[in-house]
Amino acid sequence: MTTLPFTYQIRRSLRATRVRIVVRPGDVEVVAPPKVPERKIVQFIHAKQYWVVDTLAKLQARNHHEIVKAPVNYGHGANIPYQGQVFPLITKPSKLKKPKLEFTDGFVAHLPESLASEQHSDAIKLTLEKWMKKQAKVHVQQLVSRHAPKKQLVPQSIKIKTQKSRWGSCGIHNDININWLLVMAPLEVLEYVVVHELCHIQQKNHSQHFWALVAEHLPEFQQHRQWLKKHGSQLMMGL
Repeated sequence: MTTLPFTYQIRRSLRATRVRIVVRPGDVEVVAPPKVPERKIVQFIHAKQYWVVDTLAKLQARNHHEIVKAPVNYGHGANIPYQGQVFPLITKPSKLKKPKLEFTDGFVAHLPESLASEQHSDAIKLTLEKWMKKQAKVHVQQLVSRHAPKKQLVPQSIKIKTQKSRWGSCGIHNDININWLLVMAPLEVLEYVVVHELCHIQQKNHSQHFWALVAEHLPEFQQHRQWLKKHGSQLMMGL
């Protein structure tokens, strides 16, 4: 079995009728009836590992309100930030000539067997960045399709960019640029930035009329704006 990206403790309980997992901030406990074999408990925790990682991330965000930092090394078991959560990274050898990334409940990196182990981290990071840029484009286009028709805020073009100091921009010809790093933030934050730039098509300023237009699309935009102010510097550091 693969190594889990977290540690856990097993507690036997006479009152337990089945195996269950209790997740607290920074702590994972598996409660099991006395007669359940340990191998079955281990199989159970491996089957639920993505749920555990997701729950730990949500508890961390709820209690500390911090964005999870990108890992130093992109290897098996690393936690990858995506849409305001963290997902475990699993690496698998592959006959492919190039690294391939898949995502369901976590990230799976298929690495060519010919690729030297010391090259794995950089290869995974590069593949992740390409994947996230594509995802950012998909989500941004969906958000534009959702909000643009409401006030006829139709952009001339939409581009996903790597920007070191801006989250988005709207040019004089209504070309919208969005920073791909926002795909690692909660989807609501990306939505706020998209709406912000769309509203600049009508209001080329930050007047009261501009913010009123933003509020028509997103009544709770202030909390997403504050999230970005608080966590933006960390998010801007990227992968």
